[in-house]
Amino acid sequence: MLDYPALTALSEIIRRGSFEAAAAALGVTPSAISQRIKGLEERMGEVLIHRGPPAQGTPRGMRLMQHLDQVRLLECNLDGTADAPPAILRIAVNADSLATWFPPAMTALDAIFDLVVDDQDHARDWLGKGEVSAAISSDPAAVPGSDVLPLGHMRYHACATPEFIHRHFPQGIDAPALEAAPAVIFNSKDAAQSRWAAMLTGRRLHLHGHRVPASEPFARVVELGLGWGMVPEVMANPALAAGRLALLDPLPLDVPLCWHVQRALRPTLAPLTDAIRKRAAAELRP
Repeated sequence: MLDYPALTALSEIIRRGSFEAAAAALGVTPSAISQRIKGLEERMGEVLIHRGPPAQGTPRGMRLMQHLDQVRLLECNLDGTADAPPAILRIAVNADSLATWFPPAMTALDAIFDLVVDDQDHARDWLGKGEVSAAISSDPAAVPGSDVLPLGHMRYHACATPEFIHRHFPQGIDAPALEAAPAVIFNSKDAAQSRWAAMLTGRRLHLHGHRVPASEPFARVVELGLGWGMVPEVMANPALAAGRLALLDPLPLDVPLCWHVQRALRPTLAPLTDAIRKRAAAELRP
């Protein structure tokens, strides 16, 4: 039997970043928090918290925190008592969905959301590690014990300012010019620009450019003429219509998105799943 007061202490430390902040949140002394964690670590036979600063959970510690979140979600669904601790739902979601169609769906569930932002090609990995309850991912393969619902495709366009295109692609969009021109890249996991360039040229290119790990600033950097990049259609359309951006080529990049949810939580998360399906049907490509 797990020690749930100790799991609560563990969760608060990980989310708040220190033993002192967790103690204040729970109304106990830092010494009491330390004793709970010491006992839990002795019982588990391993370290669960990297003391920091900031304090961070080990992989086992993160899984235990997620277990507590899921228990609270299930209990909330069973009794719905007003004095119960708030249910926390940890979801992995890609940044572009978070910047566009996903947030309105969050209103469908009365929970505290703890969002992990990762590339759509890797968001499913968080579910596989047991650190989230659900994920938006481009990978259609189900994690054992989870269900997968296809949502549609997020369309991206290769965009740059007209001046950037004139300066860097005077002879047209070809492999040498794409390798020479600076791109805008979300982070080291972002393969959208390389994937689109390979579709266009039939070659795997070695691109370089700016790293901008946030969706709105990413689009803004492209619009300022610092590089070319793959911008979500819904974010690109206003700038394209106004002439602030232009297409490098009409060829789009369509990225499939799927909703992965742990099977045990599927009834509890049904309102959220329904809202996600409706938003995706309205905002994504088939």
